[in-house]
Amino acid sequence: MIVEADGSTVDADVVVVGAGVAGLVTARELTRAGLRVVVLEARDRLGGRVWTDHRLGRDLEIGGTWIHWVQPHVWAEVSRYGLGVTRGPRPEKAYWLAGDEVRTGTLDGFMQLIDPGMRRLLADTMRVIPRPDAPTAGPEVAEADKFTVGEKLAELQLSEDEYNANEAAWVGHFNAPLEDGAFANALRWTAATAGSWHLMHEASAVFRLTDGTAALVAALAADTRADIRAGTVVSRIEHDANGAVVRTTDGQAVSARRVVLTLPQNILGDLQVDPPLNAGKLAASREKTASRGLKAWIRVRGPVQPFFAYSSAAHPLSVVRTEYLGDDDAVLVAFGADADRLDPNDRDAVARALTVWRDDLEVLETTGHDWMGDPFSRETWLMQRPGQLTGYLADQQAAEGVLHFASSDIADLWAGFIDGAVESALRAARQISAGLPRRPSVTSRTTERDLP
Repeated sequence: MIVEADGSTVDADVVVVGAGVAGLVTARELTRAGLRVVVLEARDRLGGRVWTDHRLGRDLEIGGTWIHWVQPHVWAEVSRYGLGVTRGPRPEKAYWLAGDEVRTGTLDGFMQLIDPGMRRLLADTMRVIPRPDAPTAGPEVAEADKFTVGEKLAELQLSEDEYNANEAAWVGHFNAPLEDGAFANALRWTAATAGSWHLMHEASAVFRLTDGTAALVAALAADTRADIRAGTVVSRIEHDANGAVVRTTDGQAVSARRVVLTLPQNILGDLQVDPPLNAGKLAASREKTASRGLKAWIRVRGPVQPFFAYSSAAHPLSVVRTEYLGDDDAVLVAFGADADRLDPNDRDAVARALTVWRDDLEVLETTGHDWMGDPFSRETWLMQRPGQLTGYLADQQAAEGVLHFASSDIADLWAGFIDGAVESALRAARQISAGLPRRPSVTSRTTERDLP
């Protein structure tokens, strides 16, 4: 209990709602600033939308995975904690579709096929978004934000082979049908790599942590003095100019001078907040993100030559590639644009989905997680709909009295990535620590309760 100057008491200086990467970084920074922090996490594990779990004989990334040295915030965390970085096997064969016909070739050949379309589609990237760390600042971004990436791709009038290959690549990036995803989101990713679509493609889908995202989550949790309470679902927040009370479904009422909400866009509006959140936050939450897909892990009988395959949004799986090789098996990672079309835990359905490219793979096991059905996410990674970037981002980032916000969904630079979670957390922590004085009497302690 903290006694204020006026004699009133609060349970903490700051309550952080959510112990994903954004919440844990926020807690680390605020406790280092001498503030007493309570973290309330709904799940019985830490990490949020990053989750390393042992399945199919490997430690698999069920959620967010890929990082890169052009992502400055997460790479600083890699350096801070000495985390190893690795990658899956390089594909030796490629499969893609031209209409209903399966094409085969090499990775280089596929990249050469999509290169002209990618260059034309993204030619104006750095003019529209000259500073990716200020994505709404350019005078032309509002116009670009009116269109879907599907509309802009159709304008190019590519050959069937080129169109299908480019469509497949973007469906994989968006985890959504291209008629839903904002063209501005494609520009944001590419602006983050100075206009290079090749580097953007690599930065978003190649390198991962050697010991999994679990290593980052564990390092962050060990590096904070916060009182972390897992298995604690927040149901309501009441706030005024002096502080807030955070209420949970199990009857707790935690009072604090500040609150940081790290909830994803799709569920933020479902939380009862009194007074209500601003109109932009609520509108974005009602509209939902464009991304609504699935991620599946597939163990097949080996040996398997490393490969990747692209189809389209019309197929249950739009992207598949080899991620782990064993002596007598291999594990593939796959993505689809619509989670309603395929259950990643249905081995037979997943096996049928693979036959769009190959009928020679014996599927042994499959696994995945229904992120769209998960009550604490209701989304995968952020891909915005047209108008959401320029219409809502400023409101989504804005503090509201004693309420602050941190989430990969509201990052400037690499929104939707682990990097974005770190960026937004640093911003929220900086705002709070600048306004709340250090408490020299705070003792160093870390408490994690109800963890398995």
